Amino acid sequence: MPEPQNDQKRETRPPREGQGRPYGGREGPREGREGSREGRFARPEGPPEIDIEKLIGDPLYLDNQAHMVVSRMRDMDSGTKSQLRRLYNAVRRAVRAPENERQHQFVMLRARLAYTIARHSLRSLDTLEKLLLQVTRKNDARGYERFKDLFEAIIAYNE
Repeated sequence: MPEPQNDQKRETRPPREGQGRPYGGREGPREGREGSREGRFARPEGPPEIDIEKLIGDPLYLDNQAHMVVSRMRDMDSGTKSQLRRLYNAVRRAVRAPENERQHQFVMLRARLAYTIARHSLRSLDTLEKLLLQVTRKNDARGYERFKDLFEAIIAYNE
């Protein structure tokens, strides 16, 4: 019988700060959404995806996209220059890899980028991760080079 008393005490106690609601104080999957699950794990709306074909063909598009990524980084999160440099060095190594190994190197680079984004909450780099997926699927040497150029421009504009 002592168990019901403990449960009653828990119900009457005010919740600790930030722990009153599941999901860290946010609305749950059913609260305020009429059972909709669409917005459950939604990320904030960001810029549209970077088009690989435009990136390959138009140098001004590459420059504009680099500016957008850097401004988004400054607005959203605090990625360090050393994190970006480490990733850029990995991109350079992947581009220099032999042709038969290049796609594998870029697949592993995407995994590394995804880990860095998740570990350091660098949501501003999500567009780069999506672009890297496009580049890897296309498996074209020009696409790899343009991705490296874009990353280099991001490093330069972030200084």
